[in-house]
Amino acid sequence: MDINWLLVWELTLTLAVITSTAVTIFIFTLPSTYSHFHPHKAKEADFTEDDKKRAELSGYAYYQKHKEADGVLKVDASVQVVVLGDIGRSPRMQYHALSIADHGGHVDLVGYVDSEIHPDVLASRMINVVPIPPFPYATKSKMLFLLTAPLKVLWQFQALYHALGYRSKAAKWMLVQNPPSIPTLLVAQLICFFRNTRLVVDWHNFGYSILALRLGPQHPMVKVSEWYEGVLSRSATAHFAVTNAMCRVLKQKWGIEALPLHDRPARHLQPLSQERRLGFLRTRPELKDQDFDLETRSWRLIVSSTSWTPDEDFSVLLEALVQYAIAREGNEKLPRLWAVITGKGPEKAHYMSRIEQLVQEGKLKDIIIATAWLSTEDYASLLGSADLGISLHTSSSGVDLPMKVVDMFGTGLPVAGWSKFEAWPELVKEGENGRGFQSAEGLSAVLQDLFDGDDRELVRLRQGALRECERRWDDEWMPVAGQLFRLKH
Repeated sequence: MDINWLLVWELTLTLAVITSTAVTIFIFTLPSTYSHFHPHKAKEADFTEDDKKRAELSGYAYYQKHKEADGVLKVDASVQVVVLGDIGRSPRMQYHALSIADHGGHVDLVGYVDSEIHPDVLASRMINVVPIPPFPYATKSKMLFLLTAPLKVLWQFQALYHALGYRSKAAKWMLVQNPPSIPTLLVAQLICFFRNTRLVVDWHNFGYSILALRLGPQHPMVKVSEWYEGVLSRSATAHFAVTNAMCRVLKQKWGIEALPLHDRPARHLQPLSQERRLGFLRTRPELKDQDFDLETRSWRLIVSSTSWTPDEDFSVLLEALVQYAIAREGNEKLPRLWAVITGKGPEKAHYMSRIEQLVQEGKLKDIIIATAWLSTEDYASLLGSADLGISLHTSSSGVDLPMKVVDMFGTGLPVAGWSKFEAWPELVKEGENGRGFQSAEGLSAVLQDLFDGDDRELVRLRQGALRECERRWDDEWMPVAGQLFRLKH
């Protein structure tokens, strides 16, 4: 008995020493805390000669205008902009970063770097990109997804915690994209607590509703995710939401008062002249050896941007094009179509195989379908050169909106989009700047209506899109986010 008590005592003492040591190490290695007495600073030496040549983009012009007598610019507004996703495929978060930097704030932009980042982000000395390593294993299998999901969450937790706590300076604000909410919101809350940082959640959608697309709305993981998302987000300092409808749902569901901050086109998305359109189209490899008449537009160019995910059913577009090809055989007024699909994602290989099969079966006669991953500049030129944009976003929550439509409006491009969700009318005005559809048959009918040889409706929609593009991102952003972060005009 004495031996057993001695063993218990030794084990307890050992565990106590280990625990106290671990707690001590944890306390002494906590991330540094933000203090307004030690703001970020910019000096002349921070800017290269190239930065000085492109002073507006690099932030050097702002530095010159606002620096103090000793040549130091004190940066009062510092923000960690966080997206647990590919930065290059997160235009809204990049626009946040650019707007903060343009108005004198310092930004640490944290996320994956899998694709091209906006060149203006890379050019700015006020923006520091902090890449995080992606989870090394991905799967499409539902069973393997359930097995690997906990490992992925643990991986993301440590990677994001390290990036926010140790690879970037303590900031006054943290702006977090949601979704994904797991583990982003938990890590953000911990870092904000340790570093005296104010948390702002930018709601693009609901994480649990996206998870429900894969597992079903009644799955226990979906229920847990919904609870987690509500609990972890309530204590944030402020919230932005992409639609008025989402603001209403946040208020009703979790008592969250969110500020509506609608997506608007960025400055690099502009309408193109006829000369610039022709110049761009002549460079496209998809048109090589085709007998399209670029001058008279004896064909029509449609563009769709997709992430090739379950919330965008690409089969709707394919079926609509098949129906269009059939209709064209009996209506000589209908032009040939060139469809360009941009984007990357997990469903792409499946649909490419389907496209190849339809071509071999002769069901896409006089319709060219090409996929592309374009630079920021070329994507803007493609939208500006097209006749119609196609949005297949179906919305898992019903209250989010596809930013791709905003990009299309930025170049004066009218849109046909899936309209069977609540927030759609906040963005597209039926018959004014776009058309809605709710089936493949509906999309085929829209294409036939707009391309039947009478361009009057298409011209009217383009005029509406041009009116929509007059209000830009900064016009929407500055009165909402700029005021919250107390940035200067």
